[in-house]
Amino acid sequence: MIYTLIGIVDFILMVLTWIIFAQVILSWLVAFNVINTSSNLVRSLLRGLDRITAPLYRPVQKLLPDFGGIDFSPLVILLAIFLIRDKLLPGILLEVGPTIT
Repeated sequence: MIYTLIGIVDFILMVLTWIIFAQVILSWLVAFNVINTSSNLVRSLLRGLDRITAPLYRPVQKLLPDFGGIDFSPLVILLAIFLIRDKLLPGILLEVGPTIT
């Protein structure tokens, strides 16, 4: 049971990582005028990704100082996800150990 829950958490964190990467790359493309937000597809994709990532970024943005227009909150969130996936989840599995149910 615990292996299944940890697998689900790991999968959700992996998907969240890809969502953050997509949001960051798309925001760079918009910032450098590679793609235009007048397209309905681009605009709706940006809104959807912002709705997913904004609740994660807000608490981090409150803690970080102002860097003059550069937002480091995606980097902080990605580092936290990496630490959870790389250090915390395997530690929980080692703690529980092999159980037969």
